[in-house]
Amino acid sequence: RTEKHPVVEYLRQEGITFSTFDHVYEEELGFQEVYARIARAVLQEARHKPVLYAVPGHPLVAEESVRLIIAKAGQEGLKVEILPAVSFLDSLFTALRLDPTAGLQIVDGLRIEETPPALSGAVVITQVHSRLVASDVKLSLLKVYPPQHPVTVVRGAGIPDGERIETVPLFELDRLEWVDHLTSLYVPEAGVRYGISERGAYGGKKEDEEGAAEVEVIQVYEGNDDSCSCRFPLDPLVDIMARLRGAGGCPWDREQDHRSLRPYLIEEAYEVVEAISEGDMYKICEELGDLLLQIVFHAQIAAESRHFDINNVVAGITEKMIRRHPHVFASVKVQDSRDVISVWEKIKAVERKEDHPQSLLAGVPKFLSPMLRAMKLQKKAATIGFDWPDHRGGLEKTREELSELEAAISGGDPVQVEKELGDLIFSVINLARLLGVEPESALLGTSEKFIRRFKFIEKMARVAGRELRECTLPELDKWWEKAKKIEKKQKNIRKRFLIRRNCKNFRE
Repeated sequence: RTEKHPVVEYLRQEGITFSTFDHVYEEELGFQEVYARIARAVLQEARHKPVLYAVPGHPLVAEESVRLIIAKAGQEGLKVEILPAVSFLDSLFTALRLDPTAGLQIVDGLRIEETPPALSGAVVITQVHSRLVASDVKLSLLKVYPPQHPVTVVRGAGIPDGERIETVPLFELDRLEWVDHLTSLYVPEAGVRYGISERGAYGGKKEDEEGAAEVEVIQVYEGNDDSCSCRFPLDPLVDIMARLRGAGGCPWDREQDHRSLRPYLIEEAYEVVEAISEGDMYKICEELGDLLLQIVFHAQIAAESRHFDINNVVAGITEKMIRRHPHVFASVKVQDSRDVISVWEKIKAVERKEDHPQSLLAGVPKFLSPMLRAMKLQKKAATIGFDWPDHRGGLEKTREELSELEAAISGGDPVQVEKELGDLIFSVINLARLLGVEPESALLGTSEKFIRRFKFIEKMARVAGRELRECTLPELDKWWEKAKKIEKKQKNIRKRFLIRRNCKNFRE
């Protein structure tokens, strides 16, 4: 099958002549096409004369071309004799000191999507021929294993001076440059669960608070604790969404795609913000569930086209959060939140691997709400010192923009009015940032206050037996001011109640 094997030089020294199929690997698009073509060529020759088809190791272990030859030969009535040899698995078991009778799955790395490993035992993954295959294997394993799950990479098992064994976190699997056609992978049982400790993450150590000792930064959870019963507790929701999108599911759900769902994603996010503003924990929980549904919905659509699934989403953000918090999970030191932001931005710049300078503002998404985007742009600019020393500068700038708006209104140019109004809004958002106020939350609170007072106006109109459209503006203003007074009175009552309650608690 191939001359890329340590024993081939010995065959040449013994004067054994042979031809190989190495050129087929260069001419076909994938391994399945390679193996099918090899099988056809061997059978073609075997119809005329005996053929010895030699493969590395045992012919019945991880040799797809042999399986195809045996199947086709049986259909054509051709005789097949199998000459057994030592399997690479024997060398692998020796190198890793494994007892396969303790429970071991053997999975073909080239067909891992078709036959993924179960979590109920250790796994050996064969035919990890290259970093590209290693990348595919990693992505498949991340669906069921955490990114930091240890895996052992074995190259050239049993070959003198050629054997190499290294254990790495799963997410680093395809970063090993020495992976080649002699490489296999050992994945230990997932029954041992790895978590992040309070002081760190996998693969490193960190001093404790007093700096007196080094502590391992991996916690290991064993046993059948219910809290560790599944990798991600999203499985029931994922299964429901798959059912809704599947045959016999919901027609509306099946019609949706990423673009059609955009309004619902934005709407659910705002409803979470509204619940937070109201301080209603039950509603926050409910709205977070609605928002999570949108995430699972998008992941299911992507899974159907084999791009990614919810496990990739969770694994990816888990790895990113660990990578972007070296002050928590590694040895980087920070003094305050400003240092944290600086470290975060540096890590993001490295991740982008920019070949040319990019604007500091380039990372602010265009599809944010205009107010939130303005806030983020201002925060970005402030990181390099382009900012007022305090809120007084922002307040003065707001007054300046208000004067320019008044001048534009006097000029009667609607285009200039729009421009100046935009400048004023931008300056007000900047003032909010300098005051430590979230402008969207502030505006949301004002909108809710407007709703309360307007409902009071509607109530007063009904009491008066009048339609709102029939009421004069002075009447509406009078009811509006009454609503303000009632709110103020209620606020004072609540304040006095809290004072009395606190005094009582103090005396007790």
